[in-house]
Amino acid sequence: MIDLTALTSLRAVAAHGSVVAAAEALGFTPSAVSQQVKRLERQTGVPLLERVGRGVVLSRHGRHLVDGGGRLLAGLEQLEAELHREAGAVAGRLRMTAFSTAVRGLVAPRLRLLIDAHPDLVVTLHECEPWDSIDLVASGQADIGVVHRWGDVPLAVPDHLASTSVAQDVADVVVHRDHPLARGEVVTPRDLLDEEWVATPEGTICRQWLHRMYDGTGRLPRIAHQSMEFDSHLALARARLGIALVPRLGRQPLGPDLVAVPVTDPVPTRDVVALHRRSMTDSPAVTAVLAALGD
Repeated sequence: MIDLTALTSLRAVAAHGSVVAAAEALGFTPSAVSQQVKRLERQTGVPLLERVGRGVVLSRHGRHLVDGGGRLLAGLEQLEAELHREAGAVAGRLRMTAFSTAVRGLVAPRLRLLIDAHPDLVVTLHECEPWDSIDLVASGQADIGVVHRWGDVPLAVPDHLASTSVAQDVADVVVHRDHPLARGEVVTPRDLLDEEWVATPEGTICRQWLHRMYDGTGRLPRIAHQSMEFDSHLALARARLGIALVPRLGRQPLGPDLVAVPVTDPVPTRDVVALHRRSMTDSPAVTAVLAALGD
């Protein structure tokens, strides 16, 4: 009989590319993951990993087992969800991921109400970027992932994940109160051509959206400073070191020194989306979380 826990470890090795990375994602030690893979090799009688240089890759047998095992685990997950639905039980353990502003502005307050309403439900939360959430939910290492999608900036979601829109968020240009833009009711991208920006790093979804705002202007935004944290963006704007495009969701109070100016043409809008595997659609716990987030 194939050990399902060991199969989960092998899938994590396949998803993350190494035993060490799989162990970190699963919360195990690398030794424990290695032992589980070796247990699978003894049970199946075939080699599942092959050494390449200083790392490992799945063998042909390992890939076959991961592909087939994924369908097996999805079937078991669906069966468990159906059983809970028949029992009407909002119970068990769910692993959630969410991006930072959603944690502050959406998940934390709703999660408290959810747990109070369903004391037999245990929810654990891990803060991470949207692309990491997608990988974790897709590979079975998280159950619900809260991600964001800005306008027409693509976000690749695998077919076996279901998406539920739970909120919409808008970003404003935040400037120091002494900045000339602070006196306007709205700004457009053409008003911002010569401004210096505080932005998230290249490759992030927010940075891609900032670039899209400049489409049609013949210019690119002038990036003066980079930071992943919007609180840092506010601090730099407060010090008159640049302007920032900061979402309203989870935004800290601006205080007397900063002004948020709405943007138009286009309005920077993002959808906040909750992802889960389709095999968990019938789970009352998943349904309860989605309902709480969408209230």
